Amino acid sequence: MLNSDTIRAAAERSIQILTLKPGRGLLTGRTKARLVDGLRCEIQDGAWRLAADMPAKVGGEETAPTPGVLGRGALASCLAIGIATWGARLGVAIDAVEVEVEADFDARGELGIGEDAVAGYTVVRYLISIDSPAPAGQLAELLELAERHSPYLDVFGRAMPLRRTVCFNGREV
Repeated sequence: MLNSDTIRAAAERSIQILTLKPGRGLLTGRTKARLVDGLRCEIQDGAWRLAADMPAKVGGEETAPTPGVLGRGALASCLAIGIATWGARLGVAIDAVEVEVEADFDARGELGIGEDAVAGYTVVRYLISIDSPAPAGQLAELLELAERHSPYLDVFGRAMPLRRTVCFNGREV
């Protein structure tokens, strides 16, 4: 596990670079998912290879986590990493961090049944557990900063524009 000095130095280096050259912070992430067998998708982002599948009860083969597991995992891990990073930046000692994410949903929504059923989550809850010798006030400040600057908490909590491009048989339409 990296120590807080290494994390703090990396964050300070990034802050210095982006303060001098803000344009270097404007990035685009690109991830592809390709349906390969039944409902199984292979996911690629650079050198990373992941997979998603669905449970057998909805037609999948349960060979990989569902997209929901990956999404909740993205939120939980983003919060945990943010807490560790802000702890290092603020000099707050942290012994352990755990984030548990729960999301309620109505399965009728994605099946197109039930006029009142939405396809996505109806509520997302998260439980943050921090073990630290720091006083509660210091941990509350750290947590406020980590949540305010969490990319995936922002993604889950803020509506944003979605832009779709479609290709049929290799041609954009």
